[in-house]
Amino acid sequence: MKESFKEKIRLWKDLYIRAFENATSALPRVRGVLLAYNTNIDAIRYLDKEDLERRIEQIDKEKVFSLIDSPPERITSLEELFGGILRSIKLGKAMEWFVESEEVREYLKEWGWDELRIGGQAGIMANLLGGVYRIPTIVHVPQNPKLQADLFVDGPIFVPIFENNELKLVHPKEAVMTEEELIHYIYEFPRGFQVFDVQAPRENRFIANADDYNARVYMRKEFREYFKGIAEKVDLAVISGLQVLKEYYPDGTTYKDVLEKVESQLNILNRLNVKSHFEFAYTANEKVREALIGMLPKFTSVGLNEVELSSVVQIIGDESLAKEVLEGNVFSVIDAMNLLMDETGIERIHFHTYGYYIELTQYRGERIRDALLFAALAAAAKAMYGNLENLSQVRNALSVPTNERAFIIEEELEKEFAEVENGIIDMTDRQLTFIPTKIVASPKSTVGIGDTISSSAFVSEFAMRG
Repeated sequence: MKESFKEKIRLWKDLYIRAFENATSALPRVRGVLLAYNTNIDAIRYLDKEDLERRIEQIDKEKVFSLIDSPPERITSLEELFGGILRSIKLGKAMEWFVESEEVREYLKEWGWDELRIGGQAGIMANLLGGVYRIPTIVHVPQNPKLQADLFVDGPIFVPIFENNELKLVHPKEAVMTEEELIHYIYEFPRGFQVFDVQAPRENRFIANADDYNARVYMRKEFREYFKGIAEKVDLAVISGLQVLKEYYPDGTTYKDVLEKVESQLNILNRLNVKSHFEFAYTANEKVREALIGMLPKFTSVGLNEVELSSVVQIIGDESLAKEVLEGNVFSVIDAMNLLMDETGIERIHFHTYGYYIELTQYRGERIRDALLFAALAAAAKAMYGNLENLSQVRNALSVPTNERAFIIEEELEKEFAEVENGIIDMTDRQLTFIPTKIVASPKSTVGIGDTISSSAFVSEFAMRG
């Protein structure tokens, strides 16, 4: 190992320790966080080779395999279900397809699960921010059946209800209703998992989405009619779940009808000076993606990975840069982030990928780096334990090795930019912040890691503003 690498390991270890202390001491300063719009039930099954091969043989192995390289990206048959699972395994990529068939939905329910967790970006973040960080958190739930409500952990987690002409905030367990269960069936596989001759290059999951409410970004009456009263109780907001929008719906409505409501709520947040973050999950429909990019100026912050950043740059119109981002070139990523900031004027762009995070901001400070390091610890802890329950688990992630491969990227940045200090780069009118993350060799689960990263970084950074 090069001496410089040994020095970097010591340096980043010290920075990680200090970041954990700074972030955790600042979290209690946050008065409240609003999370919208997608909450559901995650039914997780850890794939078993023999079980999966048997089920594929029972259906039609040849037909299933024919769908791996010509994906329908929706599920209307069992062949498409298993074709999607095998495609996800083959590429080692997370995928989510909507289940349109009632027969398949019944099959999924009978297949069962190994464990249930709260799901949806908003739901996952609620259990983290409210349950682990103990920040008062108001979360939107399209439906709240008992099966889902029981998955919310104890802590300052609230859903709004309207009772006797008064808006009240109660824990989800106190607001149970007889409503439809919104289930996302998640099939996890580890790196090296093999079924027939298909082998996973890395760990990931396939999601069969059997949830009609979040698929339309359904908003409860409380959020539609009393949003201002809810927003007055928080300092920060994280918006997610808009990636599922379709161009048209059978009842004649379009994605524009939903985004009009979202935009009116963003206007209220901005009038109240509530800082807002948009979690930009991959959006297949190009018209919806373009509309979401058009809304970014109303947000304080956006979070995305290489697939999402590439898809945004493609809409902006730079096809070659979009391709380079997907190929993993760090300077192309930085160029794309600058392009997105130029186009939208957004204050903060948080890019996360396997091994490192980068943040571009129109403001400066070490707290930006501290927040990214804290988020990396939270992500590592999530990978280690599968489910986070307390801050001591996040602290335990300090023992996870820092990704040494990212040191090579850091050295490339140091050669390219004149002023680089421990991951902080002065770009005259902007600050670029780079950190190497921690890599868990055999993660227990990958579900919710991206949501853990983005919400931890955003909330802790603004908490440390004081």
